[in-house]
Amino acid sequence: MADNLSEALKKLKITSTDSTADSLEGCLDCLLQALAQNKFMRNPCVDAGLIPPLVQLLNCKDQEVLLQTGRALGNICYDSHTLQSQLINMGVIPTLVKLLGIHCQNAALTEMCLVAFGNLAELESSKEQFAYTNIAEELVKLFKKQIEHDKKEMIFEVLAPLAENDVIKLQLVEAGLVECLLEIVQKTVDSDKEDDIAELKTASDLMVLLLLGDESMQKLFEGGKGSVFQRVLSWIPSNSHQLQLAGALAIANFARNDGNCIHMVDNGIVQKLMDLLDRHVEDGNVTVQHAALSALRNLAIPVVNKAKMLSAGVAEAVLKFLRSEMPPVQFKLLGTLRMLIDAQAEAAEQLGKNVKLVERLVEWCEAKDHAGVMGESNRLLSALIRHSKSKDVIRTIVQSGGIKHLVTMATSEHVIMQNEALVALALIAALELVTAEKDLENAQLVQILHRLLSDDRSAPEIKYNSMVLICALIGSESLQKEVQSMAFLEVISKLRSHENKTVAQQASLTEQRLAVES
Repeated sequence: MADNLSEALKKLKITSTDSTADSLEGCLDCLLQALAQNKFMRNPCVDAGLIPPLVQLLNCKDQEVLLQTGRALGNICYDSHTLQSQLINMGVIPTLVKLLGIHCQNAALTEMCLVAFGNLAELESSKEQFAYTNIAEELVKLFKKQIEHDKKEMIFEVLAPLAENDVIKLQLVEAGLVECLLEIVQKTVDSDKEDDIAELKTASDLMVLLLLGDESMQKLFEGGKGSVFQRVLSWIPSNSHQLQLAGALAIANFARNDGNCIHMVDNGIVQKLMDLLDRHVEDGNVTVQHAALSALRNLAIPVVNKAKMLSAGVAEAVLKFLRSEMPPVQFKLLGTLRMLIDAQAEAAEQLGKNVKLVERLVEWCEAKDHAGVMGESNRLLSALIRHSKSKDVIRTIVQSGGIKHLVTMATSEHVIMQNEALVALALIAALELVTAEKDLENAQLVQILHRLLSDDRSAPEIKYNSMVLICALIGSESLQKEVQSMAFLEVISKLRSHENKTVAQQASLTEQRLAVES
């Protein structure tokens, strides 16, 4: 077989540009047989320099030669990103897209092109090249002709990786793919056939993926009046979990700018999402819970939406999921509440006095296996204090054991979290120092502040808020003794010459305060 292959390779290299179709087919047939029988024949093919003449043969007009050539290239390059990248660099993508357009009536050639696209589209480098072709138009045109499930599935397998590229997302939307997807959803939503259920999932998932692109999403939103947006809204009250999920995820994707969020809240989308959550409180579908909470969190970002959503009862709807043991749901629940109470003092106080909520937050602050949940719990604990500025909230958090977590949060690697913790701790020290004194001492807050002020890597706002906190802490006799024992004056006097004027000014004030108290 090796001798036959060697002979075929020689012939193919010599005659690839001027041979008859019959002789080329014979060479290619021999090559395909060898590759099918022994995968180790791939390397000799590459070493013999076979890839360039095979790529050249893709310009041939004979359909059988094209088919055999495509299959040979596919077999040689299968499962090798290096060889696939070589093909991409040789310009095979525009050639194959052109072939698909010319030979779309040839089922075997069409299938060969789709298999090639499916393999090449997995490589990130291919997507830029695909974006410069009319692949979107050709695939949508081909998709519209398909009746068989398997053929649609094959096209879906190409569309999914391509749709990860934002330029191609927009091209697919402009080529009419969304209308095809909506039609599939409509035809399959009430079916219990396995193929239809699979098609419904693929179509609705792809729809959500298209909405991840800013331009494609905005084009389909059409100021909230678009027919596509309206159809997606109708998925939320559906009885299909798949459509509920896709509908909620689509809303979360539409809710990526303030204008869209404000429009949706003003037009009643919040109630639809709360009704959906209500259907999934007891033993509900976790993915639907997660998606609906994601949508509510995004909608709560614009300032003007917060009071409206709180009035609509979103906080109460979200709190029903406090019992959830699923980290993705916990994470979104925390994020939604944090967004809702931003600059909403009354809501922050109400939630901050909710003992069950605060105790659950303290529990999740120790969820070391789930960094996202742990981080969001800390941030919400801090936000309850910062936005309420309430003594009752501080007392609830102290009684629930939350102080140590806020102190630990001040050592976070994320500056924003450090800062939020320090501001919350400063409010605690200013409003309820006596209540929190023992917990602050046990959490070694003074030592941590000394470390933050001594560390040259600490951001200016961290140094500033650490000094503000020190000034508040010396109102406690025991904490003042700790401050005096750690030579803070020496560290702070150096900060008077800090390049940041606000830090330098606060250093002078703190130094004066410490000198008076010493």
